Amino acid sequence: MADVNPDPILRDNTGKIASVRYEQIDAMLLNEFKEHQKVQQLEKQVEKLTTSLQKVSTQLEASKPAPQTVLNRQ
Repeated sequence: MADVNPDPILRDNTGKIASVRYEQIDAMLLNEFKEHQKVQQLEKQVEKLTTSLQKVSTQLEASKPAPQTVLNRQ
């Protein structure tokens, strides 16, 4: 914990860990949970947008006129 985030760690005069502020850890975990939820929401939005983009691309391909051949009669 002290390597990742030293904020909730209390040290004594010699620098050894004396105590941990557990109330700060709860807040840190809550923030991480909220961030994870945001990431999941963004992933869902990206998935929906990708599906919509694929549908539009398919519709555009289907609406392209077929190539026409011109006969040159000389």
